Amino acid sequence: MKELKDTRNPLVDPASRDEEAVEEMSLRPKTLKDYVGQERIKESLDLFVKAAKGRREALDHVLLSGPPGLGKTTLAYIIAREMGVNIRVTAGPVIERQGDLAAILTNLQDQDVLFIDEVHRLPNIVEEVLYPAMEDYHIDILVGQGPSARSMKLNIPRFTMVGATTRTGLLTSPLRDRFGISFRLDFYLPAELATIIKRSARILMIEIDDSGAGEIAGRSRGTPRVANRLLRRVRDFAQVRAGGLITKSVASEALEFLEVDRRGFDAMDRKLLLAMIDKFNGGPVGIDNLAAALGEEKGTIEDVYEPFLIQEGYVQRTPRGRVATKIAYDHFGRKWSGDQKELF
Repeated sequence: MKELKDTRNPLVDPASRDEEAVEEMSLRPKTLKDYVGQERIKESLDLFVKAAKGRREALDHVLLSGPPGLGKTTLAYIIAREMGVNIRVTAGPVIERQGDLAAILTNLQDQDVLFIDEVHRLPNIVEEVLYPAMEDYHIDILVGQGPSARSMKLNIPRFTMVGATTRTGLLTSPLRDRFGISFRLDFYLPAELATIIKRSARILMIEIDDSGAGEIAGRSRGTPRVANRLLRRVRDFAQVRAGGLITKSVASEALEFLEVDRRGFDAMDRKLLLAMIDKFNGGPVGIDNLAAALGEEKGTIEDVYEPFLIQEGYVQRTPRGRVATKIAYDHFGRKWSGDQKELF
């Protein structure tokens, strides 16, 4: 199989190369076989990849959506590796001009993968260049200025675009419709996260038993990125205070030290829920008021904190605003107001 190359330049991948970022890359599974969870997506991707390779064609364009940290970027790298092609990596906010995108597209090789993270943040003027590129594999560029300017059609290699987004609703219909394959990633089960944690521990040479992995998994908000981050911090705690071995009791003590409770809530989650309960009488409260009360961007609340809280049933969105549910009250030992039942 052709060796996978991650071809990068400042435009195509502005990611920092700090130690933890490099470590994070080393933890990413390289193949669908190594990828844990998302079984339906894995099965479908395996079928589509084998079909495309059998026809010696580029894979159809792929849209990956879901909350942050669930493995969208990892899947993009896996798609490229399984197809045996190179991958180019960039992000929506980085591509500011049509020329930026044209430079990337014209440097692709046949069947290469172009991964655009935060694809919903592409400027409209850039997005218009993508339409013919994705559909007909050519781009229209304007040569010259003024009355003598003319449009020129430039053919580009047949490529696969993989777009990742946390906000599917912000994608324009013309762009969304050009993705032939679309997947939404779901939160992971604790057993799946425990498997991921044990795999990461082997790579990082961390001593951990099954109960320790299970304890971290149960507090990881159903998110592999959170699980790996907590594993590294628990490793630090175990190294200094517990002789290096992560057991259930060590993991529990470490996570309490890190202010991550048994439901996986960190300080910001608790602050959000308690603001709804104490400052707004449980809701309904609008996102703007909630953001002002927390001193946080509303986009961060919607993308990072709310998905897990809604999935677990602690917060509900209603036409009138956000509402804290009965189990949120129970979690903090607060008395549930029966007046709110009519909102559900």
